[in-house]
Amino acid sequence: MSERILYHRFPLAGIDAMTASTARSYPRHTHDQYGIGVVDTGGHASSSGRGQVEAGPGSLIFVNPGEVHDGRAIHGQPRSWRMLYVDPELLGDALDDIHEGAHVSLAFAAPVFTDERLHRLFDDVFAHASASGSSDAMACETAVLRLVAGMLANAAAGRKASPGPVASIRQVRDRIDDDPAAPLMLASLADEVGLSRYQLLRGFARELGLPPHAYILQRRVALARRLIRDGHALAEAAAIAGFFDQSHLTRCFTRQFGVTPSRYAAAAD
Repeated sequence: MSERILYHRFPLAGIDAMTASTARSYPRHTHDQYGIGVVDTGGHASSSGRGQVEAGPGSLIFVNPGEVHDGRAIHGQPRSWRMLYVDPELLGDALDDIHEGAHVSLAFAAPVFTDERLHRLFDDVFAHASASGSSDAMACETAVLRLVAGMLANAAAGRKASPGPVASIRQVRDRIDDDPAAPLMLASLADEVGLSRYQLLRGFARELGLPPHAYILQRRVALARRLIRDGHALAEAAAIAGFFDQSHLTRCFTRQFGVTPSRYAAAAD
């Protein structure tokens, strides 16, 4: 099986659709979106704060925004899977509709499980991911709402699945999230929360699974992805997101998503 990673046009703003067939391993990273997917062939293993899991054909896989995780093929053999990456704002609007205006937060409780009905609902949504642009927008919106309603069975709705990071680390994380492109330094971040550089480095990695520098790069990649999806040129997106140049963005983007920014931009057009 040759490597194939494609992003598809989707008729609703706020959703990215991806198909992948590869033996590629993905280092520890995060997404700023919810990830919902299905493994079609082969086996996929992943480690996160929720432990290590394995997913085989027919398994549903879930990732929460900001959740640090990795991904690798079992026994190095290629696997194929499909993913929908959903903006938190879009999913939140869908939840508000389902609960008739009552605000409900959502966090996936299990990273992997099997459910035939939810699998079918996922397939209904993914069928609208097409380069033809011929999908019916209302039918797509209906399929998305049905999928979100079905996902609630796998979610810890209205409560956090695990305690959040300690206050000082949360403050640093929020500082990065507010402006990931800013030229931040470890010493200044540590000073802001009354920690030594080593205390911050060790505490941040313990609480969030990544050291501050790696987390900043993840957030910059996420910002660049949004800018590209909104139509910014690649060099412009790289500069706004805080990368040294377009080549630096390309290396980081490809390492995280498995495709170059230019291929992602082509699917977003």
